[in-house]
Amino acid sequence: MKFSISPEASDGEGEGDPEMTKQETAPAPALSRKTKQPKECFLIQPKETKEGATKTRRRRKKKITDVLAKSEPKPGTPDDLQKLMKDYYSTNRSVIELEELNLPDSCFLKANDMTHSLSSYLKEICPKWVKLRKNHNEKKSVLMLIICSSAVRALELIRSMTAFRGDSKVMKLFAKHIKVQEQVKLLEKRVVHLGVGTPGRIKELIKQGGLNLNPLKFLVFDWNWRDQKLRRMMDIPEIRKEVFELLEMGVLSLCKSESLKLGLF
Repeated sequence: MKFSISPEASDGEGEGDPEMTKQETAPAPALSRKTKQPKECFLIQPKETKEGATKTRRRRKKKITDVLAKSEPKPGTPDDLQKLMKDYYSTNRSVIELEELNLPDSCFLKANDMTHSLSSYLKEICPKWVKLRKNHNEKKSVLMLIICSSAVRALELIRSMTAFRGDSKVMKLFAKHIKVQEQVKLLEKRVVHLGVGTPGRIKELIKQGGLNLNPLKFLVFDWNWRDQKLRRMMDIPEIRKEVFELLEMGVLSLCKSESLKLGLF
């Protein structure tokens, strides 16, 4: 009985041990394969985030243009000009210098409320224009400057102010097809009452001594008009820079002395 039972027990124990070792060692390579899979998925994720970023950027551009197209135009105010001046000079001016740039409310004329034509607006801010025009006899100067963003816009403004200007002498003060020397000679030869042009050319005329700002009484910005890209003149970086440079060429001091008035059309 001992010899019949002992082989069966020894066979059962001998066959059971290898199977258990196989079951314990077999899952090890499967686990190692699973651990490699997250690494492959992780390499794909940055590509998805880049594609998502480009999509969001494109959507933002579309939203900006949509907002500009649908937004109702708001008339400019003196506070708008004051804020733009502070933002422009804040990088290279001290706090005290920024405070000195503040213009008194008395130097601002009534702003256009978007209901006026240019002629009606000028008549409102300057009701005694005829008398001023008759008394003006200084050459190399103007009584009123209207500043806009381009030569094409300047021509439009000149045509739209016929009812206001009457017999006043108007001069185009922009660079398109007109040389600076020609404009200097014209200002030296005859009396001009109204000047309409761009800030860059007006700056150049002042530098070359062709235009004296002391007799200037009114400076009007074509503030609210928008071009095909829905930009106002002060939304264009080049124009904004030239406007502020022009203001520092004697305009600010004239405003503070209350001999010059600013208007936003």
